[in-house]
Amino acid sequence: MRAKQQRLYINIDHVATLRQARRAAEPDPVEAAIACEAAGADGITAHLREDRRHIQDADVTRLKEKVRTYFNLEMACVSEMVELARRIKPEQVTLVPERREEVTTEGGLDIISDPARIRKAIEALGEAGIRVSLFIDPTVAAIEQSKKLGVPAIELHTGAYSHHPDSAKTIDALKDSARRGAELGLAVHAGHGLTVKNVGLVAAIPEIEELNIGHSIISRAVFVGLDRAVKEMREAMRAARSS
Repeated sequence: MRAKQQRLYINIDHVATLRQARRAAEPDPVEAAIACEAAGADGITAHLREDRRHIQDADVTRLKEKVRTYFNLEMACVSEMVELARRIKPEQVTLVPERREEVTTEGGLDIISDPARIRKAIEALGEAGIRVSLFIDPTVAAIEQSKKLGVPAIELHTGAYSHHPDSAKTIDALKDSARRGAELGLAVHAGHGLTVKNVGLVAAIPEIEELNIGHSIISRAVFVGLDRAVKEMREAMRAARSS
């Protein structure tokens, strides 16, 4: 059964990327978040990286105060970030992998080789009343491990599909993983590298409740503004969902 409307969360990291290029006050990612909500976003996502290359601690605090829809904080599974999240209390934390040398997140979180470390973070966040999602590769093994770890939600990494949108293998992996996740009672989200041009096949997967999209929307906004960029993505998702 398809959800009446798939949620769209906007990742505003790259508004901060532009700001940090000059270490200036503008553009303000919090103002961008407010504009995205006004344009119809269902939630706001921001990734506070350990190297603070774009989003800063003060941004996270202000986002918690100003976001009126839903605030999803992406972060590495390390004690510093867990304690920060426990203090600020976003509605949700999505645990993601992180390497200093990467340009952007390159794959899903390894939740199999050291599950005790992941479980400890999940429990600490849960004790603070924070919903936890795991950003994982679209494999059945990762789905089933996520269930064992006790999280209510997962986010499927769509990077392989985004790089090879014409490959049946990449979209089938997302379909199979989404189906298995739903069978196990997990809320299924997805994101990474999605654009208006390639979002359709992912948006059409009935078990996927939510998409997290950032770079392509912020890039489009340079030319047409955030309001139109958000609405264009929303329309692409709606069209795929209703076809």
